[in-house]
Amino acid sequence: MNIILLIIQREFLAKVRNKSFIVMTFLSPLLFVGIAAFVGYLSSIKSEVKTIAIHDASGLFAADFKNNEEYRYVNLSNTNLSVVKDSVVSEQFEGVLVIPAAVKNGMHENQIQFLSNDSPSISFLSDMESVLSHRLTQLNFQKANLDTLAIKKATADVSIGVAKATGESTVKGLNEIKIAIGGAFGYLIMMFIVIYGNMVMRSVIEEKTNRIIEIIISSVKPFQLMMGKIIGTSLAGVLQFIIWAILGFTFLTLSSVFFGTQATATPGLSPELMQTAQHEMSSSVFQYIQELWNLPIATILISFVVYFIGGYFLYSSFYAAIGAAVDNETDSQQFLLPIIMPLILGVYIGFFTVMNDPNGTIATVFSMIPLTSPIVMLMRIPFGVPTWQIVLSMAILFATFFLVVWFAAKIYRIGILMYGKKPTWKELYRWLKY
Repeated sequence: MNIILLIIQREFLAKVRNKSFIVMTFLSPLLFVGIAAFVGYLSSIKSEVKTIAIHDASGLFAADFKNNEEYRYVNLSNTNLSVVKDSVVSEQFEGVLVIPAAVKNGMHENQIQFLSNDSPSISFLSDMESVLSHRLTQLNFQKANLDTLAIKKATADVSIGVAKATGESTVKGLNEIKIAIGGAFGYLIMMFIVIYGNMVMRSVIEEKTNRIIEIIISSVKPFQLMMGKIIGTSLAGVLQFIIWAILGFTFLTLSSVFFGTQATATPGLSPELMQTAQHEMSSSVFQYIQELWNLPIATILISFVVYFIGGYFLYSSFYAAIGAAVDNETDSQQFLLPIIMPLILGVYIGFFTVMNDPNGTIATVFSMIPLTSPIVMLMRIPFGVPTWQIVLSMAILFATFFLVVWFAAKIYRIGILMYGKKPTWKELYRWLKY
């Protein structure tokens, strides 16, 4: 046991004292914030306004198309259609909407066409169809001698209130918030398992290539060396999480103080307006904050740490075995795909199944399977999961880790001394049987 502790200490200090580890620990949050700001800036950039020609032979629809920030409509109903088509071909217009004259008689609605050099977006076609459908509906009302004004007044706009069965009020969009929280934690688990798993694999390959491993295993067992690498690297990852959590909490605290001061010092607003604005803002924000505090925050945070450690231990056993079996990272690619696929499957199951039915059979089963449970279970927990399911899932995860590490140690102890030969799946199977 003392030997494993020494290896853990060596691996931990080697990772923490590395300049790249220190730089990325403090630089990564800035990179994430910078990327988010850059994406927000790109989304705020307005695209070039596209000009759409309208050839309306019926004379009923051209005036209903209004210009906006993305599209400008030009009425060319009095121009020969062949000339308009040539203008589209020469890219003077993005496209032309052709409305035949028979449409005004309630016939051939499906013969309306949009001609362009490139395929238009579905949202653009949907907007045009909405304008045409609304106008045709109004014409049909008039032909049927229906009072369109009375119909408009009689049209109801229903807004469904959301409340709990106990009578407490709640807010709309709470499920979306739960999905965002669970998805963020699940994605972080996948990302860091891959990052730190690759660190373990590269460390093994480096020691194997430099022949340092031959000296090391003269005094320690391969199993002890593998466990020490896995645990030491995981502790470095936990330390990185703690530093990021402290930096994030500090940033949020300073931001709330700064923007709170800015809000109270906003000039040009009377005390009455300030009080009204603060009351309206606080009434809606308070409900969201209250609902967020009602989420199982402690369970989410504790489960995140436990599932990160369990998932990392499990997958790092695979990564360590692969690192021992190959001589360079290029040879490892054929073995990495089967390892990464369960992680990708867990993300897809989480986003496409947990979102719709968090307590359904598929979501429950995959939250118990150890290769996907660190991701799927974390996505389920914000929706409320029985404690026994979480405990059972964690127990299966760590039991699978001990089973996998036993098999991985067999590959590790043989492959770590193999040089100059590219291993195959058949070769790895023989090592397991050895």
